[in-house]
Amino acid sequence: MMQTPEYETKALEALTRAVAGALERKRRLGQYAVVWRDDRPVCIGPDAPPDCDQARLAPERAPNGGAGSSHDECLRDSSPRP
Repeated sequence: MMQTPEYETKALEALTRAVAGALERKRRLGQYAVVWRDDRPVCIGPDAPPDCDQARLAPERAPNGGAGSSHDECLRDSSPRP
């Protein structure tokens, strides 16, 4: 397998940090964010528009049982995809 050039790795790390910072800032301000999940855009956050209900699952339907925030899930899932 070919090794990724160092500049690409550094660029990806910088972009990942920037996105994490933007999502954290939105979380602290109580703003919703639009992220990509399961091949479609999804609104996350407490003030997400009502027509984005698929993002705000009821706690019993949430993948982690309702623990943690959607922002936390997004940050954990921000690893690069092939």
